[in-house]
Amino acid sequence: MTKKTFRNIGIFIFFVIISGWIGVLVDSVLIAQPEGDSLGMGIWLVLPLLTAFIIIIFSKVSRKDIGLKPKIKGNMKWYLASALIFPVVTAIMLLIGAVTNWIDLSAFNLKSFIIVFCSTLLVNFIINIFEETAWRGYLTSQLVNLDLNDLKLYLVVACVWALWHLPYYLVFLPEADLRAVMPVSRAIYVVVAFTTFISWTVMFTELFRVTKSVWPCVILHTVEDSLINPLVISGYISIAAGKEILISPINGIITSILYLAVGIGIRAYRKKKYPANFVPPSMWRKES
Repeated sequence: MTKKTFRNIGIFIFFVIISGWIGVLVDSVLIAQPEGDSLGMGIWLVLPLLTAFIIIIFSKVSRKDIGLKPKIKGNMKWYLASALIFPVVTAIMLLIGAVTNWIDLSAFNLKSFIIVFCSTLLVNFIINIFEETAWRGYLTSQLVNLDLNDLKLYLVVACVWALWHLPYYLVFLPEADLRAVMPVSRAIYVVVAFTTFISWTVMFTELFRVTKSVWPCVILHTVEDSLINPLVISGYISIAAGKEILISPINGIITSILYLAVGIGIRAYRKKKYPANFVPPSMWRKES
């Protein structure tokens, strides 16, 4: 079973890593592809989940392993947390930025921002079903079955998640959006983004493990995409030059530390609730 799981994870990681580059190749052949919304990006987004589903079907991985059931009973606090984590941390960062004069809020229009936020929720929710079912539902659950220690689990998932994003940051991401987030080269931004993936991976992984469902993670990711991306990229706030690396709501060091603290807090709760080893996903189907 372990050998088979290793093989399947290896297949999944291989197709995850090449999915974006297949998309880049497709976009290089097809002309007049819309920037930021091309066929290649569609391939990049869909292929990891498609690969996971094919492996699940042919390897007979239980759907309970990947946490497709909402499991709302007993998890309402985590569903609420998934909707509030990014808004609360972002509010803290804006407050710090306002006090230190590192963030200019003069252009912020609450009514306009709420409209943008709400109008993007559905699309981002659908997109993040693909991401979270692949990263948490399949990859994380299978790595848990291998009984990796938490640090190894975080690092593997973060590295695969980051490598999947590589063609996005190097090719797909519009230059204007990159400059709005952080005025650095694409190569440097890849390094900065990796630290973000580490902190987010702990948080997303622990939310998945404590709820045994991908849906709180889908909500968490959806709120993030609809909240902090337009906040920064659409110019609702302005960050002082040179301070982006510290306080950006997307990739700031202080921001990442707060998200890492959230993840460690959820982990502490999980370890307290399950003082022995956490029940692996393969055992979930045996629970009532």
